[in-house]
Amino acid sequence: MTKVVVSEYLPDVYLDLLRSRHDVVYDPDLHGDRPRLLAEMADAEAVFIRNRTRVDDELVGAAPGMRVVGRLGVGLDNIDLEVCDRAAVTVIPAIGANAVSVAEYVIGAMLILIRGVYGMTPSMIAGEWPRQGHAFGHELSGKTLGLIGLGSIARQVATRAIGLGMVIVAHDPLLPDDDPAWETVGRRDLATLFTDSDVISVHVPLNDQTRNLVDGAALERMKPSAILINTSRGGTVDEAALASALRRGKIGGAALDVFESEPLGPQPAATFAGLPNLILTPHVAGNTHESVDRVARMIVEAVINELGG
Repeated sequence: MTKVVVSEYLPDVYLDLLRSRHDVVYDPDLHGDRPRLLAEMADAEAVFIRNRTRVDDELVGAAPGMRVVGRLGVGLDNIDLEVCDRAAVTVIPAIGANAVSVAEYVIGAMLILIRGVYGMTPSMIAGEWPRQGHAFGHELSGKTLGLIGLGSIARQVATRAIGLGMVIVAHDPLLPDDDPAWETVGRRDLATLFTDSDVISVHVPLNDQTRNLVDGAALERMKPSAILINTSRGGTVDEAALASALRRGKIGGAALDVFESEPLGPQPAATFAGLPNLILTPHVAGNTHESVDRVARMIVEAVINELGG
C-alpha cells in the first residue's frame, strides 16, 4: 500500500478513510519532531499538513517518492511552491472550505469591537451598574467596510456585511475590472480605503508585496473610531505599530487571529498586554466543527484521487 504521512490533526473518520486505502503514519505532533518527520517521509508518497509543517527543500529532498501535499487549510506560506513544482509534487489546498467560518469570525469581531459593551460582565458580577452616559459604541449599519483583498473569504464577508447595511469597498489590484464582485463592491486605492473605512479586514497572502502592508503610516490614516481585523496571515500587519496605535487611541480597536510568530513568544505577548480594545485568538478563525469536517473531507478525497486510490 502507498505510504501517507499525516503530521497534524485529522479527524478520525477521515483517518479511517485514508487507512482503508493507504498505509498511514499519523501523529498530530509530528510537525514538531523534524528528524522523525524527515525519516518518515523517506518512503512516503503524500503528506497531510496544516500550518505548522514546513514543506521546503529539506523535506522534499528527504521524500524522493512524494507526489502530493494535502494542505488542510488555504494558506501556502509554509510551503515552498517552487521546490514542489520542480519536484513535480502537486499541492492541494482546501480553497473555500473554511470561508464561511472565517467570514462569520470577522463579522462577530467587528460587532463586538464597534459596540464595545461586551466586556462588562465582571463589573456586573461585582455588583456594579456601569451605565454611565447615554451612548455605547456605534452601529455597523451605514458604516464602510474596507476589504484588503477580494478573494473567496472576503466575498463571504462582504455578503454578510451588506446584510447588516454596510457599504463595501475593496482594494485588490490583481482582480480584473470586469470581475462580477465589483458590481456590489466599490474599488478603492489602498490609501483611500484606509482613510474612508470604519472597519478594515485583511484578506491577502503573505509575500514580499504584502509584508507589513498595514504599517504605521497606514494606521495613521485610519479614523480614530475605526476597527482593524486580520484573519489572513501574520506579518501582513506591523504588530508593534498596531499596539502603539491602540495605546494612543489612534484607532478604535483590533482583532488578530494570525501573528508573525505563532505561538506568541514573550515579546509579542508583552507588546499587546493591557489593551482592552484588542481581541487575540490563536489562528482559529477558520476552525469550526463544520469547516474542519469540510476541509478534511475535501483534502482526503482529493489526495486519494491524486494517488489513484
